[in-house]
Amino acid sequence: MNRKVLFLLPLLVTITIFGYFFWALTSPGRDPKKLPSVLIDKPAPMFDLVGLEGLDVPGFARQDLTDNGKISVVNIFASWCIPCLAEHPYMLKLGARDDINLFAINYRDKPEDALKWLKKHGNPYHRIGRDPNSRAGIDWGVYGVPETFIVDSGGTIRYKHVGPLNTGDLENIILPIIENLQAQQ
Repeated sequence: MNRKVLFLLPLLVTITIFGYFFWALTSPGRDPKKLPSVLIDKPAPMFDLVGLEGLDVPGFARQDLTDNGKISVVNIFASWCIPCLAEHPYMLKLGARDDINLFAINYRDKPEDALKWLKKHGNPYHRIGRDPNSRAGIDWGVYGVPETFIVDSGGTIRYKHVGPLNTGDLENIILPIIENLQAQQ
């Protein structure tokens, strides 16, 4: 009898663990793609990043988020990031708007690779800061790239999007949040 219990115990533990993970991923109200951020509704962190040499765009610092009274979209990207390339057309659309600031943090990238990538695909950003050691990324709570933040004109983080933007994200989430924040100003 004891041998049967010892034989079944690992199986029961494994089934219980898998059952818990299945419940956690499929329960109503739980979205495994959403990663909470403790920075929502808090001031953006302090940072001051140098720009990319060879690009006619200045570096990026915390002060830039509050300089001109516009809503800011901060995109974390890297040249080595394939999903960043997939979302780049949406960054180009955001960068063409004159009612927002589109800023970028170039995350853990070689400057020459980032410069080459932006020259090839287009640079939509008004300012770009290099973050080669991911210090600013850590302060922003970045899990990976791409990530996109919406920051109000007072420098408070209002939204965080993890992963590449797509048409639905841009039209149903990002633009409505921007418009709502603009209406509150």
